[in-house]
Amino acid sequence: MLRTPLILALAASAALTACAQRTRPPGDPGVCFHVVPQKGGELKYNKLVQAANLETCAANLEAMRIKFLRMGGNQQEIYGAYQSNFLFLQKEGVFTSTSLEGPRFVALVRTGDGRLAIPGAMPQEPAQ
Repeated sequence: MLRTPLILALAASAALTACAQRTRPPGDPGVCFHVVPQKGGELKYNKLVQAANLETCAANLEAMRIKFLRMGGNQQEIYGAYQSNFLFLQKEGVFTSTSLEGPRFVALVRTGDGRLAIPGAMPQEPAQ
């Protein structure tokens, strides 16, 4: 008896979520952007470099982040964009998503010494 209203409520919730406005990055081919959130929720896209792939874009964003930290900055996490994908540089690695609000997926992970690597590319040490 209660199943029908529950199913209808879940379906309505899913429909509203699907219709929700999503923030999408630019799709310029080969352009790596540094993304800066502005007051009022707008995003500013600063062209950083031409990049052959997402990993190269992430490496350039990471180099920029480290340079800013060495100059006295305190921003540990930054956003970027590459070919219709947002990049999120975090302490655990680089995550990607097709929208600012959408799910994030692992693109690169940090090695023990802090470098970025493709997941699974680093040899695993056997458990002791």
